[in-house]
Amino acid sequence: MNDESVELPAEAHKSPRRGMCSGILGLEAIALGLSAPVMIFLGDVDRTPALVLGLGLALACIVVAGMLRAEWAYGLGWAIQVGAICLGFLVPIMFFIGGLFALLWATGYFLGRRIEAERALAWERWAAEQQG
Repeated sequence: MNDESVELPAEAHKSPRRGMCSGILGLEAIALGLSAPVMIFLGDVDRTPALVLGLGLALACIVVAGMLRAEWAYGLGWAIQVGAICLGFLVPIMFFIGGLFALLWATGYFLGRRIEAERALAWERWAAEQQG
């Protein structure tokens, strides 16, 4: 039996959860950025708070998408989902749009975790076969 450890290929270390969640945050950044003019013109929200909230959350999406290598950044992603839903208090359609993105985020997060666990197990089996 060979005692040397088998080096896993690069694709074994790619995170499907990070890919899905960062993609969702990227699309959400566009929707949240476009929510600012909607808040101003349809929601009669003052310009400054609308721009700060809409563009601030859009910027947060982009920043957090780049930080998803760290496990704690997913908590920030959940906070963004809450913020997007809360925009519904200013423009009611954001309850729907924020809820839709929260559902997509939850799906990407939980499905990604499940895929990561199954892939880790498959790669462990592959490494064991390579050693054996």
